[in-house]
Amino acid sequence: MKNPTFEVPHAMAGAAPPNAATSADGGIATAYIVHDLADAAVRRRIGLLRSAGAAIRLAGFHRTERAPAEVEGLVPQPLGHTRDGALLARIVTVARQWLAPARLRRVTGGAQVIVARNLETLVLAARLRQRGQRLVYECLDIHRLLLGAGLASHLLRMVETWAMRHVDLVVVSAPAFRDRYFRERRGWKGPIALVENLVPATGMPPEARPPLPDPSPAPPWRIGWFGMLRCRRSLDMLCTLAKAHPGMVEVLIAGRPSPDIFPDLAAEIAAAPGVTFVGAYSAEDLPQLYGQVHFAWAIDYFEEGLNSAWLLPNRLYESLAHGAVPIALAQVATGEWLESHGAGMLTTAPERQLPDMFAMLSPEILARLRQASARIPATAVVMDAAQARAIGRNLLGLAG
Repeated sequence: MKNPTFEVPHAMAGAAPPNAATSADGGIATAYIVHDLADAAVRRRIGLLRSAGAAIRLAGFHRTERAPAEVEGLVPQPLGHTRDGALLARIVTVARQWLAPARLRRVTGGAQVIVARNLETLVLAARLRQRGQRLVYECLDIHRLLLGAGLASHLLRMVETWAMRHVDLVVVSAPAFRDRYFRERRGWKGPIALVENLVPATGMPPEARPPLPDPSPAPPWRIGWFGMLRCRRSLDMLCTLAKAHPGMVEVLIAGRPSPDIFPDLAAEIAAAPGVTFVGAYSAEDLPQLYGQVHFAWAIDYFEEGLNSAWLLPNRLYESLAHGAVPIALAQVATGEWLESHGAGMLTTAPERQLPDMFAMLSPEILARLRQASARIPATAVVMDAAQARAIGRNLLGLAG
């Protein structure tokens, strides 16, 4: 079978690192297989890999009704439609690709590096990996079944154990995923790269981070809940807070609701006073969205005590990069991260404590909270071009 031709980013053409296997056009031939082609984080990762010299072919499942026609200039190979929460249906869709992998093999064949995002793509990548190909496993969430004690959990861990025998590098977005899961629970001895969900600097040096937005420093205090919307308890708390304190608290919600949790979020919110839902958005909309709010909701109970306690979400970094003060649980990884930087509005019991915290809030307190956020080093929030290239080289096996 003839090796496929891989695309080459124009800025990197002819600039592949020495001694690295390359595509016919000079880039590091990289197959990227993802769990959701419409995920904004996929676009960011493509940019990061390109900055290190990757020439990328893209394949993946899609959780939107139709697969996107292009992603960052790439024409993806769709692998099928999946849904949040519908684990059994996702297993069936993955099994179809396992049994008939011809389409996916056209993407992975000839690649020097295969990057698999989440477990459902890792099992396919492990099946197709050939001798000499580097396999990188991006694990951005730990599914609750992987942490359970039942038969289904045991079987899923067996699948993960088999697939990880073929892995050269694990990539995680939070230290707890590395320490609590892969090291302690799974006994993984191989290399693990911590790549936090920093906001791409889009060519700017970190010190040139955009100035903080300036919503009116007075009530109503506005809370923004942006991103993947999958926490029922968060919605209930925000609606209750806005309803109980009219004129003091308002809530702005934007993003993609999980249909498994919120079949019709717009209809739910239509009847909630003080709460507005504006639908999906793109990365370019973030400054405008965060510029309307004082605070960012960074509380998540979707997998309470497990994944939600360990993760460091995109909205943590995005809110800080755009000047909103994160609201987080003090006892989870997000709160610990904020506490280590002396920033954020932290709570241990939000239903009970937040009404009093907002009742006591003043322009002076808000100013102090925003100043604390601004003191966080830009490099802890924003990823500059040099940092992206170094991380990308590590993923491609070119570090050092």
